[in-house]
Amino acid sequence: MTRASLLQELLSSKIIAIIRLSTSEPIHELAKALFRGGIKAIEVTMGTPNALEEINKLSQIEGLIPGVGSVIEAKTAQAAIEAGAQFVVTPVSKPEVIQRAHHLDKPILSGAMTPTEILQAYEWGADVVKLFPTAHFGPSYFKAVKAPMPHIPIMPAGGITLENAAEWIACGAVCLGVGGTLVNEKMIADHNFEGITSTAKAMIKAVNQ
Repeated sequence: MTRASLLQELLSSKIIAIIRLSTSEPIHELAKALFRGGIKAIEVTMGTPNALEEINKLSQIEGLIPGVGSVIEAKTAQAAIEAGAQFVVTPVSKPEVIQRAHHLDKPILSGAMTPTEILQAYEWGADVVKLFPTAHFGPSYFKAVKAPMPHIPIMPAGGITLENAAEWIACGAVCLGVGGTLVNEKMIADHNFEGITSTAKAMIKAVNQ
């Protein structure tokens, strides 16, 4: 798919599941459980062991859209895309990373926190600005920074729960980066992948109500 069509898929799905684990062993089964629950976009962070290998495995699951997260260098974005990543997510914004993703025809969700950083990321070409970290600030901060810049597509990442997901969407978030709520480490440890699928279904319902 092209960058434009991939971006449309991400925005229509509304949820990007963020996998950040200390072991790569459960990733494939976890991704399939999320996918069964309706989550198509799955980000594997570079801090996860064997991230590129796992992204490549996920790229072979038909219908799933694997991405790479925690990218801070252009060469990392390129390596991940070559491995099969269909989108790039960063914690901070760097023009060379944005440019590399676009050169390879992939959308990038580029990290920022302050109003100045948000505008700068957007002007550098970020397809979506990832508001990060949001766990400590909440929807009220999102609304405050969104108000003077309503044209900028923003995705909050961090602190998204089943209870507040709908509120984030109502505040104007174009999609949500969801970690611990979907990638529940206790459920993973218990091999409760059915529970993860159920949580994914509940999250999909919450953002589409």
